[in-house]
This record gives sequence, structure tokens and C-alpha cells, in this order.
Amino acid sequence: MIPRGAPHEAVRPPCAALGLACSAVVGITAVSGAQAFAASGTGTGTGSTAATAFPPLDPAALQAAIETRPSDNASGAVALVAEPGQVWKGSTVDSQTGRKIPENAHFHVGSISKVFETAVILQLAAEGRIDLDQTVQHYMPGLLPDTFDPITVRQLVNYTSGLPNVDEGKPPASADETIADRYDYRTFDQIIQQTLRPDDRRPAPGPHFTPGTEQEYNSLGFRIAGKLIEQTTGNSFKDEVTARILKPLHLNQTSVPEDDPVMPRPYLHGYMTDDSGRAVDTSEQGGDPSNMISTTADLDHFLTALLQGRLLPAAQQNELFTLPEDTEGKLVPFVGGTACNKVACFGAGLMSTPLPNGTLLWGKTGHDDGYANGMFATRDLSVHAVYSTSNLGLDFGAPTPLANRLLTAVLAPATSHG
Repeated sequence: MIPRGAPHEAVRPPCAALGLACSAVVGITAVSGAQAFAASGTGTGTGSTAATAFPPLDPAALQAAIETRPSDNASGAVALVAEPGQVWKGSTVDSQTGRKIPENAHFHVGSISKVFETAVILQLAAEGRIDLDQTVQHYMPGLLPDTFDPITVRQLVNYTSGLPNVDEGKPPASADETIADRYDYRTFDQIIQQTLRPDDRRPAPGPHFTPGTEQEYNSLGFRIAGKLIEQTTGNSFKDEVTARILKPLHLNQTSVPEDDPVMPRPYLHGYMTDDSGRAVDTSEQGGDPSNMISTTADLDHFLTALLQGRLLPAAQQNELFTLPEDTEGKLVPFVGGTACNKVACFGAGLMSTPLPNGTLLWGKTGHDDGYANGMFATRDLSVHAVYSTSNLGLDFGAPTPLANRLLTAVLAPATSHG
């Protein structure tokens, strides 16, 4: 069970941070041909962007990878995988309706919206309108209780703020409660205040650590960053993301619905299992101003443009791939879970996930009620992929089996049939 309004992410083991089951991925190293994969970047700074060799895409292996299995706790999926000169798109049957899911189906992207938000913050920094080294307390006096040390804007988006998480301390909701409340919508201010100054007699949460000294997955920092975007520009989060990213990149199938629950068609139906074990369609839902809806093709286009440097100047682009370090130049520890192998693996917005051969994937996962998603790529775009599954469970921290199978089908397609 999870608190309603809790972060749509949870920390997971290193490979699982992108929805991957580590043990299965590690096994790829024994597969013939895996040694041909070259490293695509280092953990910090700019890293290498030398071309990485991957096997040609195998459509049969990719389709087999996304087919829903009983152990997946999912009802269907859509996916896109690309290599230079090759693009594969696939989908499954919706097990609840028996109908084939369109390959261009829309879905709620969950915390993948954090990457869009980070791009806007970094654009405002490039324009001199936000200073990444300036504090939240400077820009928004009184927003944080006095128990919090100064937190910089950079620390909000690279997960080193030490802030508590959204609705921390709130009793967990049952499946039925989560489903019944799925239309709830809260502004950035409401989320921030209800978390930091709760009025239901639960204690107000305090800082988890001194800002900048550790890294921990956090969603409250991005709600504060969203408020900062709106305060700085005088426009809504929706308007800024639309004007700065969606329109320039012609992401015509991506939207920021705010409090409109209606799904654009066609769409991947999201389901959650209620307390009686029945699958309930939760495709229409509320959330907050940063909620987004997209497709595999649009998210792939966005991630490609981002990694190509088409959205940010070089200095701000480098923030995406710079992992936070301590005063001695060592990566700060990752706390609050087992992700990142105990040391920082998030840059600004994006997460790095090492494969056994040293290749790094950069990307982000995201969960909303009924949806589990991911987008990832090597920095040189030798391979890039996006997937969304209709996730029946409440455990947003659980690895997505489809993601591991999809990656295996990319790295070692000959072993992934059946």
C-alpha cells in the first residue's frame, strides 16, 4: 500500500532503477557477443560519447519480450526501440478487453515528467533567470519551515535536497481508497504545504540530511521546482513545458492535462487491482500540475533531442550527466534505499544505469495509477527505448519484468526468444 499522493517512484537496486531485474541483466555478460559492447560514458562529467556497437534489432525477440506473462501483474504494453537506421514499435493485447493495443497509444508518464521539468529549470538557468546555486529560501521566503537548511535549486533537481517525500508520514491507503481517490487533484502549493505543514495531527516531517551531502530519490523537490518555474515566469507549468519543449519539438501527442482527466485516444488502459482482486480501469485520473500524457514515439523524440543537446546549451546540458560529489571529489552516498549501489547515480533529472559491460544507460522511469513506464538510451543514442505497461499493482517500487526482457532482447536477441 502507498499513501495517496506519494511519490510515483521508489528506490530500487541498480539495474532495477530503470525497471530492470539486476540478476537477469548481469547474466547477459555470459552471452556470446556481449563483449563487443563498448563503454558509452563515464559516471560523472561529460564522459565519452564514442559509438557503441549493439546487435541489429530483432523484431521477433522484441515482440516476445513485451508479451504479457502471468507473473508480470500487468494487462498489456506498448514499446519502441531504436538503433541508428532501425526503429521497432510493438504492442500487446489488452488482457482485460481482448483487443490489440494501438502502437501509438497514449499513457500517463508518471515521474518521467521530472525530466521535462528539469529541462525547463536548466533553460531558465541558461537565460539567467534562475541561479542553480541560489537557494529556495531566497526565491521563495517562508516556503520551507525554519528547520530546513538552505537548499539550492540544483539540489532540488539532482536529488540531494534532503527534503522529506510527498505526504511523508501519511497513513498508507488501501487499494480501494487509492482507486476511489484517483481523480483527486492538488496544486504545487497544496502538495508542499500539506507535506511540510500537515493539518491532520501527524508530525511535520523534517530534513533527511544536510543538503548536498547525500542523494535520495525525492518528489517533493520537483513540486517545489515546479512552483519556482511558475513564479519565475508568471506562467503555468503547462504553458512553459508546452512553449519550451512540446511545440519546438512538435510533440503533438504529448500533453499536460492539469485537472482534466479525459484521456486522448487511442490510449493504453491503466488498471489497478482493488481489494477484492478485480481490475479497475484507472486511465482517467487527477494528480498535480506536472502530470503528463505521452506516447512512446513522442518520449523517444524528446529523449533523443535532449541527449543531442537540442534543448540546452553545453553548460546546462552537462548538468544532466554530472553526479553530485563531496568536497573530496567522491560521489556522495545514495541513501534511503538500495538504488544506485549506495553511491549517487542521478544527475539533474536523469539517472545513470550501468550495464555489466560498462555501458551506461541514461533515462528515467515513471509510475502513475495503473501505469509503469521507462525511457532510456546510451548517450550516443546507439540504442534508445521507451515502454509503458498497464500495471495492475500498487507497488510502484517493484521492478517491471517487461523492462528486463526488453533490454535482454536488445543486448542478446538470440537468447531472448520463447
